[in-house]
Amino acid sequence: MSHVEVMNGNRAAGIAACLARPDVIAAYPITPQSSVVEFISRMIAEGKLDAKICEVESEHSAMSVLEGASLAGARTFSATSSQGLALMYEPYFRASTLRLPIVMAIANREMISPQTLWASAQDSLSVRDAGWMQFYAEDNQEILDTLLQAFRIAEDSRVLLPINVCYDGFYLSHMSERVVVPDAEEVDAFLPDGYDPEHIVLDPDRPMAVDPLTNGDLLTEYRAKHLAAQQAALQVIEEVDAAFSNAFGRSWDGAVEPYRIDEGCQAIVVTLGSMTGAGREAVDRLRDDGEAVGLLKIRAVRPFPAREVREQLAGVPAVGVVDRNVSFGWNTGIIYQEVSSALYGVQGTARIPIISGLGGEDITVEMFEDALRKILVAGRLSSERRDETPETIWLRQEKEGGAA
Repeated sequence: MSHVEVMNGNRAAGIAACLARPDVIAAYPITPQSSVVEFISRMIAEGKLDAKICEVESEHSAMSVLEGASLAGARTFSATSSQGLALMYEPYFRASTLRLPIVMAIANREMISPQTLWASAQDSLSVRDAGWMQFYAEDNQEILDTLLQAFRIAEDSRVLLPINVCYDGFYLSHMSERVVVPDAEEVDAFLPDGYDPEHIVLDPDRPMAVDPLTNGDLLTEYRAKHLAAQQAALQVIEEVDAAFSNAFGRSWDGAVEPYRIDEGCQAIVVTLGSMTGAGREAVDRLRDDGEAVGLLKIRAVRPFPAREVREQLAGVPAVGVVDRNVSFGWNTGIIYQEVSSALYGVQGTARIPIISGLGGEDITVEMFEDALRKILVAGRLSSERRDETPETIWLRQEKEGGAA
């Protein structure tokens, strides 16, 4: 039977990893991720998890170790943050192009410089085109559940790609809340019994070259298959979420999660990660005031669920996308660009870029209310004016001069 614990997000990630029974874990400590692997190490030391944990000198080495282990047929896990992710950049690319289903948690943290430890998805979103799948969790329950789903998705023969489960540093990694923890037997019934690779396995009796120089014709074929696997993953994500719901009674709606989106919606705010709770509260307040507003939470950024996003947002007068990141070279955030691409060709829908919460600044319910009212105003413009390129809204905490 499942049981309830109060725990922070790092512990939820560690518990999920242990329940998945990985064979090999390799990681290097970095704030705010460190306690994930500390927990797993303690479980191994106490004999509660039969796995090999590798002490490495850097994140680059950690990913390299996992690649070798995955090539040999091991189920693997790691966790990192920010500069740690940047340091493993080279093997990070190789893991996806070799089609290795490594699962790695990322406690999102802003990149330097200026020096900061606080939450932002800038680290993981900066490598969204490295071929990995990427999920973003709203709360600690979703961290645990998504990590369990991640192993099944990544190891599916239609996918065979590594996957990140990302969550906001400190807001989730170090904040405690109620989490339902399934028993090991329940997880064993949900997850396949270990990773059974068919596409590539290291065997001392059959030496092989891994990742040799590749001509353009073959490279093009590999890239095409890689892209096809990402798209196939969208269906697998739906199937695994349905299976998870049947097994544990909780569903996360696949790649996107709509909230109070109905036929009469006049404005929708799009969110990612832990900000979503405040966004839902703001939607409820404006609904109480008679405003037809809703919210769409993006769970999967890679593969990006363009069809699902388009279905939820097309026909709505105005959509605002709140980004806890920036896209350098554009005056917007990254998810805004993804959503705008999904809505390409949709006429009469204002698309409002909103940037907030950088460096861990809190995105409050009141700030979301302010954003939703501005989105509503944009939606009440004429249809022609809605298609104009809008200015980015910078939502900030109220100062002496008021909110920005």
